[in-house]
Amino acid sequence: MNKRVAFYTLGCKLNFSETSTIARSFEGEGFDRVDFSENADIYVINTCSVTENADKRFKTIVKQAQKTNPEAFVAAVGCYAQLKPEQLAAVDGVDLVLGATEKFKITDYLNDLSKNDHGEVHSCEIEEADFYVGSYAIGDRTRAFLKVQDGCDYKCTYCTIPLARGISRSDSLENVLKNAAEISEKGIKEIVLTGVNIGDYGKGEFGNKKHEHTFLDLVKALDEVEGIHRLRISSIEPNLLKNETIDFVAQSNAFVPHFHIPLQSGSDQVLKQMRRRYLSNLYVDRVKKIKEVMPHACIGVDVIVGFPGETDEYFLETYNFLNELDISYLHVFTYSERDNTVAAEMESVVPKNVRSKRSKMLRGLSAKKRRAFYESQVGTTRTILFEGENKSGYIYGFTENYVKVKAPWNPELVNSLHKVELTKIDNDGLVRFEFSEERVGV
Repeated sequence: MNKRVAFYTLGCKLNFSETSTIARSFEGEGFDRVDFSENADIYVINTCSVTENADKRFKTIVKQAQKTNPEAFVAAVGCYAQLKPEQLAAVDGVDLVLGATEKFKITDYLNDLSKNDHGEVHSCEIEEADFYVGSYAIGDRTRAFLKVQDGCDYKCTYCTIPLARGISRSDSLENVLKNAAEISEKGIKEIVLTGVNIGDYGKGEFGNKKHEHTFLDLVKALDEVEGIHRLRISSIEPNLLKNETIDFVAQSNAFVPHFHIPLQSGSDQVLKQMRRRYLSNLYVDRVKKIKEVMPHACIGVDVIVGFPGETDEYFLETYNFLNELDISYLHVFTYSERDNTVAAEMESVVPKNVRSKRSKMLRGLSAKKRRAFYESQVGTTRTILFEGENKSGYIYGFTENYVKVKAPWNPELVNSLHKVELTKIDNDGLVRFEFSEERVGV
């Protein structure tokens, strides 16, 4: 019988794409992949360091693996494994910890699967993480996450990502297109582009700082890939989202009118403290430009509350800024101190209860914004891509501009595209529809 391996991924879409690539390397070595809840010989946990919560969850997940099979070999990879390898190695039950450059060679470290008293660590200096490994994840039959870029050259004062992932570097355009074609051949209808700072695409494409291609070149080339009905840009810095890219998406074959643009604060004073590379007026310009050429576009926003020095006045600046902006939803992050960051040493620390209250206020604003955006879409004709899960007798899907819809479960709709008219908002806040014509994009 083949050895069995199971994976658990914490954090972002980029981590999911990398877990998939690591999993395929195990399958190439003759391992059978099983669900994390099943009995396995090896459990691999891909860690995240962005929030305090992800750190805490790691121990819980190790316990879960040990409960299923006390004799199993447990390996930790990913961002937290790079930042705090010794800390993870000391967690009861962990046998192996691999840093940023080692994680893709994990099968080379598995000659002996016997349990260790203390986790073995193989972790590089982050300066050595200067090569690129392409990845893509196929989580379901509907969409795939395609990694195009890794690392970051920015020095935001709250962020550990450059310490965990190294310098900005990109996949070659040729390899991105090859991966996209492979995804297309599997019958998947949507690709989500992912990376740490994807607007920086092109940098490090040849293993150095030589720059042949730009993010716009990437977008134009992917738009030509046959068989992909939808391409979605997962998250892009406002200073790197250029007018040319917005104009191209507006008339593109496959790119959808959905942008996720990190803001982090609506106060210029706080943005300066964070060392972000723009001020609020540039953000307003980005939103106006998108809405000018794509009035129906969905715009999501990342925002951090409780950053050191964020006074009540600065927070209200952020709240009012977002309230007046024509955006569709927020991802709200409560600031948490991370070791080895400039912000962790800053004074004027915001009390935890104040952070929590501000977070609640912005989550309430997000619900209001999403509702208003959904209401603006009722009565319009859109295309839905249906997902594959039966949840309490319903099937769900998303329009091209990211309106979530629901209908009674029908397995024939899974992974299909249909033109519909959005008719009303249900009690749970999701949108109902009527089919307006036959299936499209078969």
